[in-house]
Amino acid sequence: MTKPSRKKNTPKKSPSKRSNAERLNLDELTRAVVKLFAANPTHTWNYKQVSKQLNITAQPLRLTISRILEVLAMDDTLTRVKPGTYRYNLSGALLFGTFERRSNGRNAVISDEDGKSIFIAERNAMHALNGDRVQARLFAKRQGGDLEGEVINIIERSKHTFVGRLEFKKDWAIFVTEDRTLSTDILIPLSELHGAQQDSKVEVAITDWPSSDKIPTGRVLKVLGKAGDNDTEMRAILTEYNIDYDYPQAAIDEAERLSGEITQEQLAQREDFREVPTLTIDPADAKDFDDALSYRDLGDGRHEVGVHIADVSYFVTEGSKIDEEAYARSTSVYLVDRTIPMLPEVLCNNLCSLRPNEDKYAYSCILTLDNAAHVQQYRICRTVIRSDQRMTYEEAQDVIEGRSDTQQAIIQPLFELSQQLRKRRFDDGAIKFQSQEVRFTLDPKGRPTGVEEVVDNESHHLIEEFMLLANRTVAEDIGQVRAKGKKAKNFVYRVHAQPSEEKLMALASFAGKFGYKVNLSGENRQVSRSFNKLLDSVQGKREENLIETLAIRSMTRAEYSPDNIGHYGLSFAFYTHFTSPIRRYPDLMVHRLLTRYYAGGRSVTKGKLEEQCQHCSEQEQIATQAERDSVKYKQVEYMKARMGQVFDGVISGVAEWGLYVELKGSHCEGLIPIRKLEDDYFEYDEKNYRLRGRRTGKRYNLGDPITVRVARADLEQRQLDFDLV
Repeated sequence: MTKPSRKKNTPKKSPSKRSNAERLNLDELTRAVVKLFAANPTHTWNYKQVSKQLNITAQPLRLTISRILEVLAMDDTLTRVKPGTYRYNLSGALLFGTFERRSNGRNAVISDEDGKSIFIAERNAMHALNGDRVQARLFAKRQGGDLEGEVINIIERSKHTFVGRLEFKKDWAIFVTEDRTLSTDILIPLSELHGAQQDSKVEVAITDWPSSDKIPTGRVLKVLGKAGDNDTEMRAILTEYNIDYDYPQAAIDEAERLSGEITQEQLAQREDFREVPTLTIDPADAKDFDDALSYRDLGDGRHEVGVHIADVSYFVTEGSKIDEEAYARSTSVYLVDRTIPMLPEVLCNNLCSLRPNEDKYAYSCILTLDNAAHVQQYRICRTVIRSDQRMTYEEAQDVIEGRSDTQQAIIQPLFELSQQLRKRRFDDGAIKFQSQEVRFTLDPKGRPTGVEEVVDNESHHLIEEFMLLANRTVAEDIGQVRAKGKKAKNFVYRVHAQPSEEKLMALASFAGKFGYKVNLSGENRQVSRSFNKLLDSVQGKREENLIETLAIRSMTRAEYSPDNIGHYGLSFAFYTHFTSPIRRYPDLMVHRLLTRYYAGGRSVTKGKLEEQCQHCSEQEQIATQAERDSVKYKQVEYMKARMGQVFDGVISGVAEWGLYVELKGSHCEGLIPIRKLEDDYFEYDEKNYRLRGRRTGKRYNLGDPITVRVARADLEQRQLDFDLV
């Protein structure tokens, strides 16, 4: 048996000990004291002993140490063992959290315990990177000051690769990035270039960053191409968000082995809709058709509408290579010039695509509606369908407006029913927000030659209303409890919370300055109706852009959850995503849950469902950011060819550093730096969303029309600067 060591337990002296300690300022001295106690948490010291450990001999500073000890004890950083003697307080002084590197330099650790934000100065960050799991130590809190601390341990590094370009020196390459989550350049040894050349756009990883070095060393992981090339820049955006633009070969091979043959076994288990008039309506450039509509007039004022969705779950089984990759991606990503699909191409563009004149497996919601578009009955089942025609939105609109009679027997009654569904939805309190999308015209090299706003019309509304109805019906079918004492089975819902009372009150208060009244009392439906009344009232008014912008910003973000809280924006008590399993993994989850529950299966575990929903919600936001960045890049590229030209726009954002302006039609957004507003000294009025001239009183308000000239187009930063005209 080994005897315990009798080695004397001597205190560790502070690593910050130095001969010029007498010149330390109060903050540095306080941090040195905290570090000393934290490194020796079992020792007790008085001010004389602490002074000795810190090599402080000057009596004035020794007395300052005494006062620091008293303050640290009051803040619970230290525990007073007896008068004048202290020990490190282990409870509450250390915390675990996530490091956030912020573009304004106010780095922070977000505490795991209570979500509080602790400011971390760069000198105390220990080279922590954005998203790292860290352990931090709190400093003594000054009266009226923010919580401040330092990183003392990096527990786990997050995914840390960066996208940028290389600048070559004699013996090194320097990696330069506009990524604001990295505060430094990276040195790349010539042996770690992996074929990268001058002006290559690359993905880089940090390989070494000693605490004593200001700049890390790294290596090139992937060469994306020459900076400025369209393919390179689109790949760079995907790489920034960790979206793999290449599909794993194992999943592709697995997909190639699948067959879309309609078997007798499957026919026996499905309803056969191949003889029922059916069509798809999609954008002109669509390649995957994951939804189709069928229609039959049942007589006596009754209509059968079939919402048929590609049965992806038949082909993609849980745990397969395809399924693993689809879950990791969770969504297809739509950049300006390309689609990064969630599924291998053979599935999304062939086996699962409801192409015309081909027999396809589908999951269907069959609805019987009366003339007022009320659902009389429904069933959700697996089917075999055969689309008669693939139509574009433009072709369907021609039928609606009487310019074409193609498939009129289907489109016209569907249109009339959809209009009634739409009217009732808004009457019930759905919010009337208009999406603002743009479409680019690209030349063969991917350069934008034109940009226009995408405007929804009645053909879009036709498809939208029936997809919403199917999603709502499926959610109600599983979520509604129809028997006393029973409990709904766990399910995937698409939820949208009501805006916070604080944001609604701020909007109501601001709208009140223009004479509008927003009712914030009563049920959600009453509040949303008042919301819609406000949006209708501002149409065509000078304040329209301002009020609409603030109304959109007051909304929360929709997400996936097993906890059903309803969908505020749609004014639905039950809502899910059932209609797009080719491009959204939650829809595939919904199909699998339906199959399980209709076969009598038990409810799935809620914990696993929560984890999956959170992952899908996060991936959705990542995809949205990547899509926005691709649009932003193309907008800047488009305006770069129009330097010096003048455009009309609207003030879309106000900040202390300037005005953001969105151009009409193209929706390109750029900044007028506040230094360019030379006729006065302008101050930021955050409460009223405006800049105000101190001398002249001139105001620039959010939503104001404005005319600008294109002054700078920086593709590297995806940033436009405007001059005021």
